[in-house]
Amino acid sequence: MRRLALLALLLAVPAAAQNLDLTQGGPIEITSTDGIEWRQAEQVVIARGNARAVRDGVTVDAARLIARYRPRAGAGQPAAGESPVSGSELWRLEAEGNVRIASATERAQGERAVYDMDQAVMVLSGGALRLETPDQVITARDSLEYYPQRRMAVARGGALVVTTDDRRVAADTLVAYFVEAPPPGATPAAAPANPPPQPTARPGIPGLPGAGEGSRIERVEAFGNVEIRTPEEVVRGERGVYSPQTGLARLVGGVRITRGDNQLNGTEAIVNLRTGISRLVSAPGQRVQGLVVPQQNQPAQAQVPATQPRPQPRQPAPPPPRQAGNQQQQRTQPGQVQRSAQQQPAQAGTAR
Repeated sequence: MRRLALLALLLAVPAAAQNLDLTQGGPIEITSTDGIEWRQAEQVVIARGNARAVRDGVTVDAARLIARYRPRAGAGQPAAGESPVSGSELWRLEAEGNVRIASATERAQGERAVYDMDQAVMVLSGGALRLETPDQVITARDSLEYYPQRRMAVARGGALVVTTDDRRVAADTLVAYFVEAPPPGATPAAAPANPPPQPTARPGIPGLPGAGEGSRIERVEAFGNVEIRTPEEVVRGERGVYSPQTGLARLVGGVRITRGDNQLNGTEAIVNLRTGISRLVSAPGQRVQGLVVPQQNQPAQAQVPATQPRPQPRQPAPPPPRQAGNQQQQRTQPGQVQRSAQQQPAQAGTAR
């Protein structure tokens, strides 16, 4: 097996959160079974055949790895016995063919992956795109963008989030935000007196350290053809926000709640994915509508209070623009939305 270590200019820091961050840390060790080719004029190192790159607990496996480097400012020529790329910095890593990326708490897969060290982003493309955390699985058809330092992932095209208890949130585009790992020595926040039941977390990845708190999804924003499925009903809308910690989802824009042949329509809904209870909310000057078919397990009729003035809900901002795997892009901060659906007016009807 051929072996080569690539030294990066980026500062060496411990991988405390154990996410899929390959953009910073110590040296990258690349191995392969069919040899490693160094193209000095092109400043490229190519590893073929069961190629693997390892850096600070993050492992990338693929049929072929292409590491692109550039001279580091102020670095001289490599000394005798040193790696041919010593004194250089790695700015791009490409993985092709059956790509598998894993850390202690997260893993991802696709046919192609590109790590852009300057933009601190990984872009997965090809078939069977998938990102797993201990509590959720994110899949997509077109691309999966992962921003490890910003703790954010963007799934595009037929995007889907599935929880451990098989609750599903689907949309054209999903933006997932992850919980930051607490700093060393930090005092954990006090637990509530009656905490809600939490779903069973997935076990850690075999052969790697145990899972930590750094890979839990805190919030998911959904854009376009949003659909939430529970065992009893389907809720659809144009945009939405889902909180795995509370199990609540808020949908806005052409909302439809369907259970069998029964359907309720409105402009906004709050869905509890743990209890299966959906709440349809009316907008000022509008009424909810419902079609109830007799002799079916019907949701309870929505009780809509008299219209009262209330602030208009903030709309989720559009998702960040697509990251091209072969171009350097400007970072885009997706807009912030309301984090908790519990701030909705209490005078909302209940649909069961």
